[in-house]
Amino acid sequence: MSLKQVFPFLNWLPLVKKTWKDDLIAGLTGTIIVIPQAVAFALIAGMPPVYGFYIAMVAPIIAALWGSSYHLISGPTTTSSIVVFAIITKFYHPENEIDMYISMTIVLSFMAGVIKLLMGLFKMGKLVDFVSNSVVIGFTAGAGILIAFKQLKHVFGIKVPQESKIYEVVNYIILHIKETNTYTLLVAFATLLIAVLIKKYLKKIGRFNLLIAMVLGTLLAIYLGGEQAGIQTVGHIPNHLPPFKVPNFSLDWLQKLFPGAIVLALLGLVEAVSISRAVALHSHQKLNNNQEFIGQGLSNIIPSFFSCYASSGSFTRSGVNYQAGAKTPLSAIIAGIGLIFVLLFGAKYASYLPKPAMGGIILLVGYNLIDFKHVKLIYKSSRRELLVFLLTLLGTLFLHLEQAVILGIAVSLVFYLERTSKPNIAELGLNKTKKFINIIRDSSVLECPQLKIIRIDGSLYFGAVEEVSNFFTDLYEKNDSKHILVLSNGINFIDLAGAEWLTHEVQKWREKGGQIYFSGMKLVSQDILIKGGFFEKIGAQYFFKNKNIAIASIFKDLDKNICKGCELKIFNECKNT
Repeated sequence: MSLKQVFPFLNWLPLVKKTWKDDLIAGLTGTIIVIPQAVAFALIAGMPPVYGFYIAMVAPIIAALWGSSYHLISGPTTTSSIVVFAIITKFYHPENEIDMYISMTIVLSFMAGVIKLLMGLFKMGKLVDFVSNSVVIGFTAGAGILIAFKQLKHVFGIKVPQESKIYEVVNYIILHIKETNTYTLLVAFATLLIAVLIKKYLKKIGRFNLLIAMVLGTLLAIYLGGEQAGIQTVGHIPNHLPPFKVPNFSLDWLQKLFPGAIVLALLGLVEAVSISRAVALHSHQKLNNNQEFIGQGLSNIIPSFFSCYASSGSFTRSGVNYQAGAKTPLSAIIAGIGLIFVLLFGAKYASYLPKPAMGGIILLVGYNLIDFKHVKLIYKSSRRELLVFLLTLLGTLFLHLEQAVILGIAVSLVFYLERTSKPNIAELGLNKTKKFINIIRDSSVLECPQLKIIRIDGSLYFGAVEEVSNFFTDLYEKNDSKHILVLSNGINFIDLAGAEWLTHEVQKWREKGGQIYFSGMKLVSQDILIKGGFFEKIGAQYFFKNKNIAIASIFKDLDKNICKGCELKIFNECKNT
C-alpha cells in the first residue's frame, strides 16, 4: 500500500499552490453558510446548538483529508439529524435526560463511523447502489414532513406533549390553538417569508438567505420584547472548542444501537456518495466510492472523541462550495477553521437566536427536502417505483426510520428480483433485408422450419431458471424444430443453477435428435460453464463467436431432404440446395 493510499490528501496537496485563493474564498463562504444550519440541525437532532458547531468544524476537516471528492462538505445534515433523533428518543428524550441523550448520540455516531470505515476498507462501495433513488426520495420527503411538524410547537409557541405522532401534533394544536403566542407566530413566519423572498428575488445574495433571515428574525424578536414577550431563545452557547472525551462504550448501549447505527451509516453513505456524484457531473472529477466511505467513516469516528454527533455530506454546502470556486478540499478545511473563530468570538451573539425564527427556517428546510420534480417523475414513469416511494414515505411517517428504510430497500429488491427472474426471450426471424427481427414486431418475417432462433436478454440464475425452462418446455412440445440457436449476447451471467439447467436442456434436445447452439456468449457468462465442467458436457463445438458463423455450421447438421423441399431459402447457405 502506497503512502498516497494511506494519506489521500497527498494527491491534491500540491495543487494548493495554485488554487489557494479560490479555496480561501469558497471556504469563508462555507463558514458563513453553515452558521444557521449548524444551529438548526443540532436542534433537529435534539442536541444543544453548540454541538452543531462542533460537528461542523471537525467533520469537514477529517472528511477533506481522507475522502475522495474535492468538493463534498461534510458536517451536520437534515437526514443524519432526524435519524439520530428518531433512534435515540427510543431510549432517552433530550428534554428530560439531556446528558444521557448526548452521551448515547455520540456513541451512535462512533458506531456508524466504524461501519462506514469497515465498508470502505472491505471495498463495499457498490452496496449503496442497492438503495434505489425512490427509497432515498421517499425517505427524505418523509423526513422533511416529520421535521416540519416537529417544529410547529416552536412556530405556535404551544407546548406539544413529547413523543407525539404527526396526527397527534395536529390534533393537539387545533385543540389548543387559542394558546398560540402571537409574537412567536409572527417571528416564525416573518423569518420564513424573508428567507423565501431573498432566495426568489435577490439572486446575488440568495445563498445567504437563511443567514440573513435568521439575523432579521432575531432583530424582530428583540423588537417585540424577546423572552419577556414569551419568545424563547436557544440560550447560552459555550464559546470554547469541542472538549476531548472518550465515548461511553457501554455493552448495553452498543447492542441497543447496532440496528440504528447500520441504518444511519447506510443513509449517510448514500447521501454523501449521491452528492459527490452530483457535483462530479459538473467538475468531471473521478471519484472513488471506497475512499469516500473511509473518509466518511473517519469523519464520524474521530469527531466522536470531540463531543460530535453524526455527520454526512451536505448537498447545500457542497453545492455552494463548488459554485463559490473551490478547487480542492482545502476549502472544506478553511470552512471548518473559520467556524472555530466564529465559535470562540461570536457565540454570545448566537445565544440570542429565537426558537421561533429557527422553527421558521427549519420549516423551509423540511419543505426543500421534498423533491417534487422527482416525485412527479416517479408518478409518471413507474407504478413499482411509486409503490416503493409511497411505502418508504409512509414508513418514515408512521414507523421507526430504520424500519422505513429497510422496508423500502426490501420492496425495491423484491421488484428487482421479480424483473430479473423474467428475462426477455424473443423469437427471431429474417425480414426481406436479411435482418433478424422479433416475430412479434413483424409478422411477415420468415423462419427456418428446422432451426428456431431465439434471443435471451437477462441472466440465467436460480431466480430465472423456471421462467426460461417453461419457455423451452413449450417450445419442445409445440414446435417441430429440432435445432435451436440461442443468441447469447444479452446473457449477463450464468450461475450454477443456470448451468445445470442448461446442460440438462441440451441433453433433452439431443434425445429428440436435435441440438441447442449458442452464439456470442460473453466470457463472463462462460466462466462457470468452463470451471464447472459444463462446457465439456454441452460440447465446445456448439459455441460460436457470432450468429453468422453459427448458422453456417448448423446448416451442415440440417436435414437436406427438408431443405430441398423448402421454398423459403432464408439463409445464404440455402441457395445451394
